[in-house]
Amino acid sequence: MASPSNDSTAPVSEFLLICFPNFQSWQHWLSLPLSLLFLLAMGANTTLLITIQLEASLHQPLYYLLSLLSLLDIVLCLTVIPKVLAIFWFDLRSISFPACFLQMFIMNSFLTMESCTFMVMAYDRYVAICHPLRYPSIITDQFVARAVVFVIARNAFVSLPVPMLSARLRYCAGNIIKNCICTNLSVSKLSCDDITFNQLYQFVAGWTLLGSDLILIVISYCFILKAVLRIKAEGAVAKALSTCGSHFILILFFSTVLLVLVITNLARKRIPPDVPILLNILHHLIPPALNPIVYGVRTKEIKQGIQNLLKRL
Repeated sequence: MASPSNDSTAPVSEFLLICFPNFQSWQHWLSLPLSLLFLLAMGANTTLLITIQLEASLHQPLYYLLSLLSLLDIVLCLTVIPKVLAIFWFDLRSISFPACFLQMFIMNSFLTMESCTFMVMAYDRYVAICHPLRYPSIITDQFVARAVVFVIARNAFVSLPVPMLSARLRYCAGNIIKNCICTNLSVSKLSCDDITFNQLYQFVAGWTLLGSDLILIVISYCFILKAVLRIKAEGAVAKALSTCGSHFILILFFSTVLLVLVITNLARKRIPPDVPILLNILHHLIPPALNPIVYGVRTKEIKQGIQNLLKRL
């Protein structure tokens, strides 16, 4: 094991994660709400996946995309939260070199995969409202399969260089990461090499992917709103908007937490360093916990499916 001293020149074989450097006494108290949110996220997403799998009426493109979102949420939670709780409960701070960069890859790629899934779901809602007669011929099972391949391939390919660039750096400034997770910025700071290109690539790649998805989502909803305002039948506007309500709420959760995280990172010098760390953890918990609940509460078909599932137990 590499020495944790900051002037060590020995090759680093593992890192030490120091959660909340200034408030380590809070960790045991914080572990309780995080554990409850983790169990909620895992339970709700697993229930949603099982319900969609067992209910024939939910074997539709929109619910397949929702299943993809749940799978991404489950993987993200399992990648981040168990390690955080292990640090809080058992003081297991060490993480191996490969495990750290694997975690970095999953966090970067799956975050943009979620954003891309929201974009595909926005297109699904656009076709459903603006071209309802053509919906069955456009949004098919084949379309969903191609969309899933696109979501995974695009984001994995673009995100892969981030951990690869970090893994190639020489780490001679110690092995203590002042974070609960292996973010690119926290890890690369320990290198004695120039990390300008590393940081620039993550910034450009991340915001190109997230930004393009957001622009396409906004365009889709502009067309949806335009089409809805043309509807003159009584009650049709409310019905059309309700079909987009759940999706819009999920995007709002995802974007708001991400935006707050970005702002706190930009204002890092003005706020305690532990705040961005906590928000980073919550970003991997709050949207996954709320996503299936929002769809379960607002979608009659899913509520009925869950009731049928409970009757079988």
